[in-house]
Amino acid sequence: AAGAPKALPSSGPKSLREMPHPLAASSSEEMGPPLTPSPDLLLPRSIADKDLSLPNGTPVDTSSPASSSSLLNRLQLDDDLDGETRDLFVTVDDPKKHVCTMETYITYRVTTKTTRAEFDLPEYSVRRRYQDFDWLRNKLEESQPTHLIPPLPEKFVVKGVVDRFSEEFVETRRKALDKFLKRITDHPVLSFNEHFNVFLTAKDLNAYKKQGMALLSKMGESVKYVTGGYKLRSRPLEFAAIGEYLDTFSLKLGTIDRIAQRIIKEQLEYLVELREYGPVYSTWGGLEVELSEPLEGVSACIGNCCTALEELSEDMTEDFLPVLREYILYSESMKNVLKKRDQVQAEYEAKLEAVALKKEDHPKVPTDVEKCQDRVECFNADLKADMERWQNNKRQDFRQLLMGMADKNIQYYEKCLTAWESIIPLLQDKPETK
Repeated sequence: AAGAPKALPSSGPKSLREMPHPLAASSSEEMGPPLTPSPDLLLPRSIADKDLSLPNGTPVDTSSPASSSSLLNRLQLDDDLDGETRDLFVTVDDPKKHVCTMETYITYRVTTKTTRAEFDLPEYSVRRRYQDFDWLRNKLEESQPTHLIPPLPEKFVVKGVVDRFSEEFVETRRKALDKFLKRITDHPVLSFNEHFNVFLTAKDLNAYKKQGMALLSKMGESVKYVTGGYKLRSRPLEFAAIGEYLDTFSLKLGTIDRIAQRIIKEQLEYLVELREYGPVYSTWGGLEVELSEPLEGVSACIGNCCTALEELSEDMTEDFLPVLREYILYSESMKNVLKKRDQVQAEYEAKLEAVALKKEDHPKVPTDVEKCQDRVECFNADLKADMERWQNNKRQDFRQLLMGMADKNIQYYEKCLTAWESIIPLLQDKPETK
């Protein structure tokens, strides 16, 4: 289709031989010159050399902006997708609870609008439950093993810890599932996957699952059987840098996640105390006629601070923590793709060694070795392209996240400041009682 997004080098419609490839000049990873890691894949010096900490010596303007939303107004995002033609739109909404004899579960409406020729209709609306999304992700991993598959939100099964039917939990999961499908929709290869098409269009997905349709691509079949039987001699420098980056990134993000959860827990404990604290002043005001007005003012002020703190904690829980968790899971997904790439390269190295040991006078490389080399090169191209896309998304997501976090904190402190300033006139210049 004329409006289709520009495709990545992949195991998609093109044959491996037709794909332009950055590693096509060399016959194997270890036989070519050492690869130089991309600057974007290396850790920033501040992260690589020392623990994550607040920058020191940086001048900070602590003056309050004219309005709480002015921070977002001043800072502009410059990492928007640059003019890609969109021809597929997917949304997840309208969660509904289903109570059956054997189980109770939630379904979500998945709405699709498209102009792609692969779809028979311009619009679809189907209902899917969490296990259907999980099925889709597993199928994408099987059929597109060289690509990074977006993570799903974790399935909470610990009873008594999380009420999975609560309105807050269902909405948080809906947002995560919506983002999961939008990640796939924006991907120039995954969005054309046949399993994804079926997920978006099939009225009865269970019937399709039972059919067991073999939609695995040739690349998927060729990689599926690969196990840890081969041992990689050395990971190429560029992919070693990716692995080190992912290890450090997930470690730092995990630390931030744990601390953020502790902060939210302490905020909620403080909120409980604050709610008990305010009414005490109101009760006191009932006993002190001359002090009733300022004491009632203090009580109302504390009540306003409670509301502001509650909103801040909700924003942290619903907007900040899910993004951290998603990227922790994202890094694990990328590590898994990296391991698959290593396995395919190890297989290729083993085949090359086997050919060399035979010492036969056949100048032509065996076909199975060439195919294995193609798989290595395809993995390399797809992994690097997806890593670049992931880095761009990460930069944009975290910029929005941190800007939003700053703005929410500004709003919180402005509300508290306004509340406390409102009672100052009650405490100043009071005429003496005669």
